[in-house]
Amino acid sequence: MTLRTLLPLLSFILSFVFAYLVLRRYARRRGIHLLLWGIGLIFYGIGGFSEFYYGAFGWHPLIFRLWYLFGAVLVAAWLGQGTVYLLARRRVAHTLMVILVLGSLYAVYKVFTAQLDPSLMIEGELSGHAIVTPGVRVLTPFFNLYGLVTLVGGAVYSSFLFWRKRVLLHRAVGNVLIAAGALMPAFGGFFSRLGIPYALYVGEFLGVVLLFAGFLRATTPMGSQAEPS
Repeated sequence: MTLRTLLPLLSFILSFVFAYLVLRRYARRRGIHLLLWGIGLIFYGIGGFSEFYYGAFGWHPLIFRLWYLFGAVLVAAWLGQGTVYLLARRRVAHTLMVILVLGSLYAVYKVFTAQLDPSLMIEGELSGHAIVTPGVRVLTPFFNLYGLVTLVGGAVYSSFLFWRKRVLLHRAVGNVLIAAGALMPAFGGFFSRLGIPYALYVGEFLGVVLLFAGFLRATTPMGSQAEPS
């Protein structure tokens, strides 16, 4: 098994284990942010599975559409929306949620009706270049920018608050790891566009590892600290 299949497979497995733990926590404690994080991690896992499938078995239009919709377009925005529910006023969060759902439904329509040409992709990796219908790939930066700002910004802001107040420092550390993890796929995509092989897959794997480590650190008190219920 090569990096072409191993890294996406590991990202897929780890994402679904992570999603299970988050959704189990949601079942015990509720909290819309946990539900949305769980959904976002399932999207992350679908993206990893699609990349694994392509590396192991080759091109399939449905697999590509699933990868592009969930792995390239929606994942960051839905993870970020979970952070919005954690930090923003409920009315603001609800309004942004409605916009995100409508935008996601539009993305489903555009991705699943787009014309594809797999010969336009970089050899060995899935790429949005396979989409030849105008107006589809332009969706990606809007969703990703929203996700990056809300997820990374929210994690950095939370970490700063805990550090400044000198309380629940495990959450400060956890949020730093979460912010770093959220940035990894973006870095991977950047280096991939520079022509570095499998940079995106490396970034995605490191991303889910750091997100998982951040979640575990943020939910595990250090020393005598007690986590509020």
